[in-house]
Amino acid sequence: MNLKVDLNKRLSKDEALELIKSADLKELGELALEKKRQLHPKRVTTFVVDRNINYTNICWVDCDFCAFYRHEKDADAYVLTFDEIDQKIDELLAIGGTQILFQGGVHPKLEIEWYEDLVEHIHKKYPQVTIHGFSAIEIDYIARRSNITISEVISRLKAKGLSSIPGAGAEILSDRVRDQIAPKKLDKDVWIDVHRQAHKLGVKSTATMMYGTLERDEDIVEHFDEVRRLQDETGGFRAFIMWSFQGKNTALAAKHPEIKKESSNRYLRLLAVARLYLDNVPNIQSSWVTQGSYIGQMALLWGANDLGSTMMEENVVSAAGAANSMNQAQMIELIKDVGEIPAKRNTAYEILERF
Repeated sequence: MNLKVDLNKRLSKDEALELIKSADLKELGELALEKKRQLHPKRVTTFVVDRNINYTNICWVDCDFCAFYRHEKDADAYVLTFDEIDQKIDELLAIGGTQILFQGGVHPKLEIEWYEDLVEHIHKKYPQVTIHGFSAIEIDYIARRSNITISEVISRLKAKGLSSIPGAGAEILSDRVRDQIAPKKLDKDVWIDVHRQAHKLGVKSTATMMYGTLERDEDIVEHFDEVRRLQDETGGFRAFIMWSFQGKNTALAAKHPEIKKESSNRYLRLLAVARLYLDNVPNIQSSWVTQGSYIGQMALLWGANDLGSTMMEENVVSAAGAANSMNQAQMIELIKDVGEIPAKRNTAYEILERF
């Protein structure tokens, strides 16, 4: 088909659905690349050097799609000590890292004071490190466990040094899907509200999407629309990141053998439509961690302008079977190979160094 999309007009939900269902993949990529060029005309592709620190694997939410969580009494359950966290940050600083992505399971017993002490400890000892931490479900549960509001949790953690929050836990923003894959997890409206509250308090965040479970194309478009509408309201999302469900070792894959591994073509198709639909979200990240470095690089030609993190440590999707890795030199090479200018950034997408 010859795609007739006006890049100067906002894409409708029906148009997005049609693109997902029937657009020619190559034409769709060309459109998304053109949209990317509108937003990022200098041809700079960014990345961040950070470390994903999972402070605990103890979680009561029991998501069927997760192979990382443990219960408190499991032999391999843990909560990292401050000394163990410090060692991980020291290792990050040794390779020029600037950010920690800090999140864990939803621990049933930890309350706001524990989190305040933790954030304060890191921020005082390592003021040069940006703390990008605590997903919406962690924040929501800390509020309920501590008998305070979501807004108070965010305000108190911000006061101790929290800079921004990741978009984890969005999965698909459809309660029909969420009730099947993670029935104990917060509803989509609560996920949206945590990010709304954060944005109102000056705490920026990212938006994510995990597809490839039990959703329909319509659910994916609805997810894009939820993100776009909140961004219209608050402007607080710095980036959008999507990845495909990694099923190895998960209860969801065992319960639903009809769920098949998503193709690279499907990833690029959805990524391109995301770039076209999310006209108000400045940055789209490539998920090379789940897709591999080659498709991660291809994503730069299908609308992504950021390669995400060098991911010094990753424990969640690797527990479900994704085992890709890349260092700074490899990222620079991949970016240059598609004719873009590599640049190291910080959490706020400010350029620190060009290569």
